[in-house]
Amino acid sequence: MKNASWDSYQLFLQVARLGGLTGASTASGLSPATVGRRMLDLEQEIGRALFSRSQTGYRLTHDGQALLDHLQEMEAAARKVAAWRQSGEGGTTVRVAAGTWLAWLLTENFTAIRMPGDAFAISLTIGEARASLAYRESDIGIRAFEPEEANLAARQLGEVAYAVYIRRNTAETDERWIAVAEEEAISAYLRWPHAHAATGIVATVNRPRSLPDLVRAGAGKTVLPCFVGDLHPELQRQGGELPELRHRQWIVMNAEDRHRPEIRTVADRMTKLIRSYADLFAGKRPSRG
Repeated sequence: MKNASWDSYQLFLQVARLGGLTGASTASGLSPATVGRRMLDLEQEIGRALFSRSQTGYRLTHDGQALLDHLQEMEAAARKVAAWRQSGEGGTTVRVAAGTWLAWLLTENFTAIRMPGDAFAISLTIGEARASLAYRESDIGIRAFEPEEANLAARQLGEVAYAVYIRRNTAETDERWIAVAEEEAISAYLRWPHAHAATGIVATVNRPRSLPDLVRAGAGKTVLPCFVGDLHPELQRQGGELPELRHRQWIVMNAEDRHRPEIRTVADRMTKLIRSYADLFAGKRPSRG
């Protein structure tokens, strides 16, 4: 049995995390056919079936999950070595994972997160999927629930409210809906239009960032976090809060790494920033016409 190359293992990680060939193809720059062939070669090299293949994607077998766990542990160890080396060189990077709208808030207030003279850089990963910190894929993440993993530490930041938003001065009877495509609708607020107004959806996008722009253009209405919709001067709520979507929010760190000075500094600043917007997050400051 040949030893598989690290490149093959990295490609396996992309297929496993992204659910199939298409996502791994986009991430790696290889064609889906090449990715599929490389996975077959990897299975032959290690002598185990790693995936159950179907039209809906690639699902990990028991051996595939075991390999994923081992490789994530290797990644975590490699990141600890990299962080240790960078700290000796005087330049570290704090990796922050946040959803679309938290990332928007952070970028709008970036100078409150990283200040002139800081010896560290910040890498911001934006996506709706749950931030993974157990294997140190990120240093700091924002979650909509308290983590259950024993090796993670968390701080509660407050509550997040949601409502339906329309363009200001639009007729309240407008029943056209804008939504994120159903296969991309990971968060509860993104699934809400599909569950409650599927027949009224007139346009979909693959990223939440475009929703307010379409509403502002008069294409229809959508569900947004109140801290986004209430800050937008061209939007207004249609009706009240959607209470079933309200949830708490947490900042999460690896328990071992949270005392590293650069991680503690960024986490403290993020906490201060988000808590300063507590009323807005909780929907207590609706915009007025």
